[in-house]
Amino acid sequence: MFRAPSHRHRLTALVALSTLLTTTAVVSAAHDWTSPPVAAPTPRPAAWTGTLWAGPQNGAPLAPQAADCARPPQAIDLAGPEVPAVAQARRETRGVLSAAPAVAPVPAPAPAKRADAATDREATKSSPAPIGAAGLAAPAPPAAPAATLPMLLERRTMNEAIAAQPTPMTATPVTAGVIDDNADFGEYRAFRQRHAQLPVRQRDISERYLLTVHDAAGRVVPDAQVTLHAGGQPRPLWARTDAGGQVWLHPKAVGLNDSVLEVQVRKGAPDGELRGSALLRRGQRDALQVRLDANAPVEGARLDLVFLVDATGSMADEIDKLRSSMQAMADQIGRLPSKPQICFGLVAYRDRGDEFFVRAHDFTNDLGAFQKVLGGLHAGGGGDYPEAMNEALHTAVHRMSWRGQGATRLVVLVADAPPHLDYGQPWYDDDMQGALARGIKLFAVGASGLDRTGEYVFRQMAQYTGGRFVFLTYADARQPSSGPGRETTHDVGNYSVETLDKLVVRLVKEELARRPA
Repeated sequence: MFRAPSHRHRLTALVALSTLLTTTAVVSAAHDWTSPPVAAPTPRPAAWTGTLWAGPQNGAPLAPQAADCARPPQAIDLAGPEVPAVAQARRETRGVLSAAPAVAPVPAPAPAKRADAATDREATKSSPAPIGAAGLAAPAPPAAPAATLPMLLERRTMNEAIAAQPTPMTATPVTAGVIDDNADFGEYRAFRQRHAQLPVRQRDISERYLLTVHDAAGRVVPDAQVTLHAGGQPRPLWARTDAGGQVWLHPKAVGLNDSVLEVQVRKGAPDGELRGSALLRRGQRDALQVRLDANAPVEGARLDLVFLVDATGSMADEIDKLRSSMQAMADQIGRLPSKPQICFGLVAYRDRGDEFFVRAHDFTNDLGAFQKVLGGLHAGGGGDYPEAMNEALHTAVHRMSWRGQGATRLVVLVADAPPHLDYGQPWYDDDMQGALARGIKLFAVGASGLDRTGEYVFRQMAQYTGGRFVFLTYADARQPSSGPGRETTHDVGNYSVETLDKLVVRLVKEELARRPA
C-alpha cells in the first residue's frame, strides 16, 4: 500500500506502542531468562492453506492451552495466494529494480491518505452493503483491475525510498486519543448508523448483555469459559471472561433467535472443574451474573501480548519507532504493580504478491530475542490501499501459542488501512468472534491515513472483544506533520488525549489491575 507518510507523527505513534511492550517485559526484571538465538525464518514459506477456524457455524475454536513461552521466537511464514496479474507485475517490477537500481521515481503527488467524512459518505451511498439472514454483510465488490507495470514500478520505488530513509532521532511526542465504545454504546450505535453504507462486514450488535462471573467467595473469575444453550442444545456463541471476570455477549451477532438462553460457565481442568449457570431472557434489563459452585484459585498475573503490524511501505516510521523504543516500553510494563509474567508475539503482514504475506513469530519470554526479531522487520511493498489484515488477524488469533491457565490475552493492532474484503475467507468478523471465544481483546491503533472504512472495522473489532479504539491526534487534524495536539479527522467525540506510550501502558495496567487480588 503506497501512501506518503509523515515521519514525525509516525515516530510519535510508535513511542506509545513501545511503552506497552516495555511494561510487558516484567520477565526481564523478575526472571533471569537467557537469550537463545532467534529461530531462522523458514526458507520456503508455507502456502496459505485456508482457515484454521471458519466461523461459528463450524463449532467452537480450540481453547488456549500452551503451558509457557520459555523458548526462542519461532517463525511462522505464510505465503499468500497470488493474484496473477498483480503478482506478475510485482515480480517484473522487482526484476527491473534489481537490474537498474538507479531508476528514479516518477514525480507525482502522493495519494491522499485520508478522506473526510463527507467524501466517504458520498462515495458509499451508491453501493450499500446488503445484509444476509445471519447478519452478515455481503462481500465487497471485486477490486479494481491491477495497476500497470509503470505504476507499480513508481509505487515500489517510492515505497522503498521511504523505507530507506533514516528515522529522525527527535523526541517529538506522539499524542493519541482513545474511546471505549462499550462505555458510550449509544454513540457507537449512532456512529454505525451514520456510516451504514460503508462496504464492511456487518454484525448485529444492537442487543448485548454484560456477564459477570464470581466464585463461591464472591471474587471475580478471569478466563472462565462461557457457552450458550437452548433446549438442551449448544448455540454458536462462545466467550471467555476477561481479567475482571466479565464479557459482553451479542446473541444477534450470530443470528440467535431463542427467547430464553441458558448461560453455562466452566472454570478449570475437567477433573476439578467449577461450574455455574443462569438463564438469559432476551430483552431483560437485569444484570447477568453467574456464581460458580466453589472457590476459584487466585492465579498470578500472566500477560500474552501480540503486536499485529501492517508492514507495508507507508508504515516505515511506526516500525522504526517500535524497534527503537521496545526496551523502554518493556521496562514500564515490567514495573507494573501486578508483576505479570509476559510472553511477546509478533505478526507482521503486507499483501498478495509482496516479499512476504504474513510473517509471524510465536510467543517468547525472551525480550532480547524478540527485539532481534523486531529489528529484522522492515516496511515495504503494498500498492493498493487495503492489505492482508484478514489473514494476519486469523494468524494472530488461531496460530499463535496462547497460554491457558488464566492468562490475560491482548492484541495491539497498528495499521493505517482496512483489510481486503474482495478475497474471500477468512473474514475479520469471524475472527473477532474467534478472539472472543479464546479470551483475546483487540486494541486497534489507527495510524494516520486510516480512512472511514478502516475506522469502522477497527471499532467493530475493539467493541466486540471488549478492547479500545486508539487513534493519533495532531495540532491540526488536516496536517499530520503539524505535531502533537488534540485534533483528529475520525468520527469520534468525548475522547481523552495523552502521549501514545503512556496511553498504551495505562490500558495494559488497567486491564491487569482488574484481576482478583
